[in-house]
Amino acid sequence: MNMKESWENDSCEQVRALYQSYTVPQAAMLWCGVPSKEVDHHLKFAKPTSEASSYGQHVLKHPYIPCLEARCRAIHDAIINNELKVGRDGGNTFFIKEQHIAFPRRTVKSVDLKEWIASKFSDEKPVFLFSEIERNTHPAINAESFRALQVDLIAKTTQVENITKALENMTKERDAVSGERDSLKGMVDGHTKEKELEKLDAPTERAEKTYLNIIGGLVDVMLGKSLGGQKHSVFQNGAAIVAALLAHHGDKPGISQRTLDGKLAAANRSLSES
Repeated sequence: MNMKESWENDSCEQVRALYQSYTVPQAAMLWCGVPSKEVDHHLKFAKPTSEASSYGQHVLKHPYIPCLEARCRAIHDAIINNELKVGRDGGNTFFIKEQHIAFPRRTVKSVDLKEWIASKFSDEKPVFLFSEIERNTHPAINAESFRALQVDLIAKTTQVENITKALENMTKERDAVSGERDSLKGMVDGHTKEKELEKLDAPTERAEKTYLNIIGGLVDVMLGKSLGGQKHSVFQNGAAIVAALLAHHGDKPGISQRTLDGKLAAANRSLSES
């Protein structure tokens, strides 16, 4: 048995779907989310909205699919107003203009229906016309806006990295001072020396201001948004940050609810005063 070539197995499914023809009621049903295999069954229960005109006879209403009437009407009106191309019995489509096609013989192609829905109802992306990627992509996101968001995100990421690096350097300096303090504590005796060493525990006013500004800046960035409206982190507020710190490092010296609340408040004040 000979193996088939790849082109022999090509079903052209996407192309077929793009140029599939539907009657107006079928298209409206699919737009309402009815599976294609069930469309004809459910159409049996649809009735004309009016018998007084051809238009009313072919704008259908349904006992349990309330959107059918509105979408039938929208498609027919789009055809009449030359907004949506129409064909006769599945033939080539065109704008009807002054020509006439009997309502029962009017058909629309997927490609034309998709273009029209995208332009008139941008928030609606029915499954039978739009791929999963298209349905999950917001209409306002195009290549240009994506690049702008990307540049903004890179800038914010760089800012966070710089602040983090500065904090690491300050932490190293603090650790060095702490090391010197501990060394002195082991070398000297007497009350006077101990008092001098205690002074080393507290950073200078300038260093304290720097620490608080860095902490305040980090918290502000973590709770802020990019120019495109994207949040920089999952934290909603300072309380959430404190809770996370307590959960991960609550056993460390200085990591307590009271201390963290006080430091964050002081950091916010310091940042606003700078």
